[in-house]
Amino acid sequence: MRTPLCDAFGIEYPIFAFTPSEHVAAAVTRAGGLGVLGCVRFNDPDELDRTLTWMDENTDGKPYGVDVVMPMKIPTEGTSTDLSNYIPEEHKKFVDETLLKLGVPPLPEGEGREGVLGWLHSMARSHVDVALQHRPVLIANALGTPPNDVIAECQAAGLKVAALAGAPKHAQSHVANGVDIIIAQGYEAGGHTGEIASMVLTPDIVDAVGPEVPVLGAGGIGSGRQIAASLGLGAQGVWTGSIWLGTQEYRNLASNKGWETAFLRATSSDTVRTRVYTGKPARLLKTKWTQAWEEEGAPQPLPMPLQNLLVADAHNRINASGDPDVISMPVGQIVGRMNEVRPVAEVMADLVAEFEATVKNLQGIAGL
Repeated sequence: MRTPLCDAFGIEYPIFAFTPSEHVAAAVTRAGGLGVLGCVRFNDPDELDRTLTWMDENTDGKPYGVDVVMPMKIPTEGTSTDLSNYIPEEHKKFVDETLLKLGVPPLPEGEGREGVLGWLHSMARSHVDVALQHRPVLIANALGTPPNDVIAECQAAGLKVAALAGAPKHAQSHVANGVDIIIAQGYEAGGHTGEIASMVLTPDIVDAVGPEVPVLGAGGIGSGRQIAASLGLGAQGVWTGSIWLGTQEYRNLASNKGWETAFLRATSSDTVRTRVYTGKPARLLKTKWTQAWEEEGAPQPLPMPLQNLLVADAHNRINASGDPDVISMPVGQIVGRMNEVRPVAEVMADLVAEFEATVKNLQGIAGL
């Protein structure tokens, strides 16, 4: 399993792993892939700085990446308090009443935090500034093309810049603005995702951007067979995410047993694409919380970042409650394959072994 991206990044396998857990990201990097730390959860740049220092010290000198969320069509300034003034009372009342109906208890006195400020453009810029003080080799933007000055600054520092795309026209726009790598994220993926399935999207984007621009296939990838399929569609590597939620290292970030119970029992049909998590379409586990937003009389989700500010405290309470029937959890349709909790190194080894077996089988079919 070797493509030009392996040489470009100095990695053994073209497996890129997005995760909010530094422990998972570091473990993937040590196992030969490229761990990519999601930065959106960091409200405090100093905390991100400490976390990336930990990454620098725990990746055996091997490369890693970071992922930021830099939306382009929202207010670029303002605190969560300022923006909260734009949240209708109707929405606040709905959230409070829904939590009560679902039996979600309040957090203990003094616990909780404000909405995730990483959704704000200004905070995402601070994440980039902090990352450039460390040694990532890749910076990815989850919500389109980063600003031109950010692209130029990162490339001048020697980083490659990647951006997610859910349609060929988006990929072409990224390339026109100087993005180095396109992540073709299909409909099956967890979190923010478009409307085109990976089997169609990946070759469409590969053809749209041409052979000089590397493409990573994303969405519905959790096995070696699926990696082989993505590379067969023209991708030079894969961008994985949901599959790492089911690892032992992830417990260092999320000790909530409700998450594990929820995904261990879920099937591939137990997800829903909805705007209730951030205001933009994102795939989540289908639970009583997501279903409440679909009931008659429920308000429409607010635009980003207001929706996140609206539900941030609710998500803290839901996660703390540990109720798998209510949990708010971004995850892709690959969740149906996440039926046990394993170490990252074991997951990586299985991905590589199954890929090699799949390629060998295809060679036999082709008579090679």
